[in-house]
Amino acid sequence: MAIAPPRSKTLEDLRFANSFAGLGDAFSERRTPAGIPCARLVAFSPEAAALIDLRAGEQMRPEFAALVSGNALLHGMEPVAALYGGHQFGVWAGQLGDGRAILLGEVDQTEPYELQIKGGGMTAFSRFADGRAVVRSTVREYLASEALHHLGIPTTRALAMAAGEEPVLRERVERAATLIRMAPSFVRFGSFEIFHYRNRHAELKTLADYVIDRFYPECGTSDDRYERFFATVVERTAALMAQWQAVGFAHGVMNTDNFSILGLTLDYGPYGFVEEYDPGFICNHTDESGRYAFDRQPTIGLWNCYALAEALSSLIPRAQLDAALAGYQDVYRTTFLSLMRAKLGILDVRDDDADLALELFGLLHARRVDWTNFWRALSRADADALAMLGEDATSRTWFERYAERRAGDPRGEEHRHAAMRAVNPKYVLRNWVAQEAIEACEAGNDSVVAAVYDVLRAPYDEHPEREAWAQPAPARYRDLSVSCSS
Repeated sequence: MAIAPPRSKTLEDLRFANSFAGLGDAFSERRTPAGIPCARLVAFSPEAAALIDLRAGEQMRPEFAALVSGNALLHGMEPVAALYGGHQFGVWAGQLGDGRAILLGEVDQTEPYELQIKGGGMTAFSRFADGRAVVRSTVREYLASEALHHLGIPTTRALAMAAGEEPVLRERVERAATLIRMAPSFVRFGSFEIFHYRNRHAELKTLADYVIDRFYPECGTSDDRYERFFATVVERTAALMAQWQAVGFAHGVMNTDNFSILGLTLDYGPYGFVEEYDPGFICNHTDESGRYAFDRQPTIGLWNCYALAEALSSLIPRAQLDAALAGYQDVYRTTFLSLMRAKLGILDVRDDDADLALELFGLLHARRVDWTNFWRALSRADADALAMLGEDATSRTWFERYAERRAGDPRGEEHRHAAMRAVNPKYVLRNWVAQEAIEACEAGNDSVVAAVYDVLRAPYDEHPEREAWAQPAPARYRDLSVSCSS
């Protein structure tokens, strides 16, 4: 394993540009964050800091807390709030935009990262909202984005969060908090949609050229670059949906304004990880129709790609758009089955592998088996997993078929199980664990957030002192629900 170079930059050493702001006022509005008073630094991700070569210990400086809480900027930052639109729950919502997020700038390096503050106050796109985030939503995004990264899923990153005493009214009075999150870009499907529906095709082309030049240079500069770009976005989106499904992650609000043009998991709100396996699991109690239920995520991913295709129709002929969209299902299926084979500890490929997986899913659903714990048990021994599934004839028949399927594996049981444990996590961010961290943080105790983060950055390890966090919700959290304000 390559050893990462030591982080060597102080806050003053960081150099910022803002290429997105350079696109002009048609794409964003200039906005200085409104800091939260009396803020404290709650959490810090050293792995995210390594992406910008930030020196160890810089997070201890008061200047860092001032940055994270929105009370100070670093030299060279040009903060802006971005314009975009979006389809929300399948309906065109018109203009949306960064209502509580402000792009501070991008760290100018070989692989630049944009730094964005969430919860930094009102912008021109806040509509009737206050532009603030609260401890509850901020802890959830900080932990979830770092958790998905360590599960190997493309995502925005969270550098640090701060919390203060400013009251913020949601369903109840809560306390303001801020998050510095990072990504190469926060451009989303809705960034293109807003210009399409306003018939502003020149701006749409400018945005497409910007994204291709910076993030999809392999698409080239010829006239077909737009269709190459769109086809790659479709492929990345399909692969992302497969990764969500394999780990049991439900996003909760798969609106087109929440879909990254880079294929990253973006905007953590009422997400949840499947516990008792239910393909119709709805993690967002605001989603009364179940549009974004767990088993509908792959279909919604494709629906969103169709929405992006419509937005790009002034640049790409319909036949090429349709050809790219036609590739979605194959990428999704191929990626998902590859992930399932790894979870099952199967090396080779057979045509009936989908049937083997689907039969297992049916058993897990019928028996209400915990998704994460079943796969972890299967990574130890068939007997452990069979005990979870129920030792009846139907379960035994499936295990006999499974044993036959993996027969001839040259690795041996010990090595096969070790490989399975490397892809079947013991720990995911269960909502009840996030809630435990939230309640402690709201009471002024940030140690639980840190402890949860430490577990989630090594989700395949055992962590015997945190065994409870690998279990379903205890009684007092069993009725916990999350919504679009989470």
